[in-house]
Amino acid sequence: MNILSFVSNRLFVLAAVAFFGAGITTANATEPCDDFGECKVLVEINSTDGDAGFHFLMDGDDLRWAGMFNPHGRKIFSYHTRRELRSQTLTETFAESAEPLCWFDPEEDPEDVVTLEEFLGRWKTGTYHFLGISAGWEISSGASPLGFDLPAAPAEVEYESEMDGDDIEGEISWEPGDDLGNCAERWDEEDEEEGDDPNVPNLDDILHLLDEDPEDVEVFAWEVVLEPDFEDEDPNSVLNNMKYVVRIPGDGCDEDEKVDGECVEFEAEVPDDYLETLPENTPAKAEVGAIGLEDNATFTEIDEICLNDSLFPDDYVEGVNEDGEDTLFNGCGFEVEEDGD
Repeated sequence: MNILSFVSNRLFVLAAVAFFGAGITTANATEPCDDFGECKVLVEINSTDGDAGFHFLMDGDDLRWAGMFNPHGRKIFSYHTRRELRSQTLTETFAESAEPLCWFDPEEDPEDVVTLEEFLGRWKTGTYHFLGISAGWEISSGASPLGFDLPAAPAEVEYESEMDGDDIEGEISWEPGDDLGNCAERWDEEDEEEGDDPNVPNLDDILHLLDEDPEDVEVFAWEVVLEPDFEDEDPNSVLNNMKYVVRIPGDGCDEDEKVDGECVEFEAEVPDDYLETLPENTPAKAEVGAIGLEDNATFTEIDEICLNDSLFPDDYVEGVNEDGEDTLFNGCGFEVEEDGD
């Protein structure tokens, strides 16, 4: 270890000791946090795939060294820049943990599963602290809370096409959910009598670990994502990064979609300008995320969407599906319902 690295490591340790000895208050995850422009920690769940992960972000100025500490003051992440990167310095650092399955998919190795109960037991709620040292040896500090107020997964996510003259328009719709999908389903009495699928955990079994029942967690915003989904070997796969992403307020529904003042359905129109950039019969997938006040998020995905369907709405092709049943297929080769939805 060279003398500069030795000095910086010692300075980092001394800064951490002083930082925690002073007693730091909690900063909101979505606001500038003390000396950092932004810092946050959060839990993100994919309710469709059934996985969960820990995400964090810190955004500072001209950083050469930085670290993150759990609520007990133990360092769980740090970096030290070297050579060219030390001269250039860093600003924003964003990272996601691995996201193992949280349910027992029969097609996967059960030893690789980390149930949501195990995940919540691994991570600690409370204030996570961030420290940084700049190129000018200035010390930056910040803090962000982590809670287990996990919003329920969006339900009934659908993509629908409709004709507007000669143009095809798109709309993504969804409803508020009441559980965490494949990470923790809400079993009803009928399910329990039939003996639920043991592969998917019962939400009631982990409610004691959560700050609030997911269906009662306030949704601050909904994030809607639509993206092409060409196979890797398809020349059009270069379009897979052309995503349409939008966030709308948690209460951003039309008045006619409210019951007793509460939104029961949401819609997001896909701009024609976006769809027109894509070729006919573009396979796509969409996801809708419920974002909580402290940035915890739960997403629901759908796939086999056909954008700019050349056979929509009246020219679907008759065929036989994998189950040997007569059905209709759209321009992307996906099975559709008899009514063309």
